[in-house]
Amino acid sequence: MKGRLTPYLLALPSWLWLGIFLVVPLAAMASVSTTTGNNIDGFVQTFAFSNYTDALSRYSTQLARSFAYGAMATVAMLVIGYPVAYFIAFKGGARKSTYLFLLLLPFFVSFVLRTISWGFLLADDGILLGTLKGWGLLPAGFHVLATTFSVVAGLTYNWLPFMILPIYVALERVDPRVIEAAQDLYATRLAAFRRVVLPLSLPGVFAGVLMTFVPATADPVNAQILGGTSNTMIGNVIQTEYLTNLAYPSASALSFTLMAVLLVGIFIYAKALGTENVLEAAANR
Repeated sequence: MKGRLTPYLLALPSWLWLGIFLVVPLAAMASVSTTTGNNIDGFVQTFAFSNYTDALSRYSTQLARSFAYGAMATVAMLVIGYPVAYFIAFKGGARKSTYLFLLLLPFFVSFVLRTISWGFLLADDGILLGTLKGWGLLPAGFHVLATTFSVVAGLTYNWLPFMILPIYVALERVDPRVIEAAQDLYATRLAAFRRVVLPLSLPGVFAGVLMTFVPATADPVNAQILGGTSNTMIGNVIQTEYLTNLAYPSASALSFTLMAVLLVGIFIYAKALGTENVLEAAANR
């Protein structure tokens, strides 16, 4: 009996951690999301599910914009990150550790400070644009900040390593002899990549997309620092509702709505990609 209980006892600390710091806060937030009242008189549980529809109708634009920005940033990270991961895995040689260190080096600086530094760099009269305007290469009214491009670029920069690392791990496990066998069977490099390397790297792509799309969609920092009033994302709205307006029911309802839509999107993505095939490919390796 003791031997049978050993796995459960070993897993008990992690389950307690998840229960205390994940399940309990989520349950509390779910309870708050259906209350009514204000910060002065207090909030009363009235099971006001209309908080969800009201919040969604008021901030549907910001919610849609967040998913659009998150999707654009994720696609950009995949386009940039896959070649980088491929280069490190197959061409890095003895310098792989150095490349990975350089990839992770920005994380030694605070996320907020890195974003602020991009704000200084892309300012209208900053080091880059100010110099180009002074040389007459850009018009005086040209600007990058407070645009969709600046927000998406900031999201891409900040979360890019989380796309590269899982793809690199998947590519690192690909046996070079498999690629050589494909080429021995008269497959071109493109065909070998499309029929051999890409399918074997799908677990990394799957993980990379999940690890970047979710935080990029909910991120409030980049839109606040690099964007303008027309670039507000749902993370900024939730932050304002919680900390400034003290509208806890509305903020909680928005948080759950964001989480629910993200979960639905993840399930659709997993179904379209074929989770069974991805897991099978990962297990076979």
